[in-house]
Amino acid sequence: MHKELVSMVRSAADRLKPQLLTWRRHLHRFPETGMETEETQRYVREELKKMGYVPRKCGRAGLTALAGKGGGKVYLLRADMDALPLTEVSGEEFSSENPGKMHACGHDMHTAMLLGAAKILKEHEDLIEGQVKFMFESGEESDNGAEDMIVGGVLENPAVDAAQMIHVVTGIPVPAGRILIPPKGTVTTGSCTFRVTVTGKGGHASMPERCNDPLATVCRIRCGLEEIDISDADDGEGSVIAVGQIHGGKTHNIIPDAAMMEGTIRTKTTETMDLAMEGICRVAETAAEVYRTQARVEFPKFIPAMVVDGTILDSTEGYLRELLGEDAVRIPAGMQGGGSEDFAFVSVRVPSVTFILTSGNSEDGFDHPAHSPKARFDESSLPVGTAVHVYNAIRWLQDHRP
Repeated sequence: MHKELVSMVRSAADRLKPQLLTWRRHLHRFPETGMETEETQRYVREELKKMGYVPRKCGRAGLTALAGKGGGKVYLLRADMDALPLTEVSGEEFSSENPGKMHACGHDMHTAMLLGAAKILKEHEDLIEGQVKFMFESGEESDNGAEDMIVGGVLENPAVDAAQMIHVVTGIPVPAGRILIPPKGTVTTGSCTFRVTVTGKGGHASMPERCNDPLATVCRIRCGLEEIDISDADDGEGSVIAVGQIHGGKTHNIIPDAAMMEGTIRTKTTETMDLAMEGICRVAETAAEVYRTQARVEFPKFIPAMVVDGTILDSTEGYLRELLGEDAVRIPAGMQGGGSEDFAFVSVRVPSVTFILTSGNSEDGFDHPAHSPKARFDESSLPVGTAVHVYNAIRWLQDHRP
């Protein structure tokens, strides 16, 4: 029934591969982190203008653009643009030229695929029964960029009816170019950063009785975190309280005035997150009382659990089978894990779906996972991701025309 559309989309994406490589390799060579993505934004903006778009800034460091015509539904496609603070040792000939920064999570792949989708959709704008909104996000890794763009109005004017993202994965024993379809419901844990700052009274290490030791307090808090029971609200699956850094003191014979620890909470439900936060505050307060110090607990960053909408998933899974065939699609037993993704801020406001695109078969030499300084991604998957963005947007809008 949709064979002509499938043929057009796949052919267009395949023909675009040289340009996809150019985009991806430029972005990979010049990575930027957080919200400090001025050159990346400029590059994406100029490429969109060449296609005939009028890109607009959204939030502190995001970009949006629109394809199609008003009067119908709006389907949002999202890509993140920021890199990680890593020194690249992948060996790629187009490795990072910005010291201490690397596209180790594949966001350069995401941005290139969405640029490709924008180009194809602009060239076939007559097929869009509504509008496609493009969301190019900075700060996914560190600054809740999606939330910032939502505050900036990305889901409004026109209002978004459904949303989609694709995330690449490497270092797994699956051929490149396969789409992993998630289950319905919660597919990632929520994430909350916690920071405990302890202040006391420092002094000479030979006279601890004259001090109020913040290091002892931090150590007691760290041990006390093990006793926090967060298993009841979600059966303990995916619930984690982990400490990532502890700092205090500068030498061996001085008890310092202050110390700190920072870590993360990962849970599937808001109820469990609340239990964990309450438990950390309770443990910190008790430890500070024992050692006559003061403990301040902060929760500076929160990302909700990401939810896949069942209705959107049912539709898009059918479109994927039309586009890629049965052999190209795998349905894993489950995708829940300890990772978080700030597209969750979109998913709790708009019916959304997320797909994983395999982009590095460990059996073909892509041995290292995302976030590794040695991570490499198989660029042969780029046309697949582009085609999925284009086809799902067109088909969903066709099926939901006024």
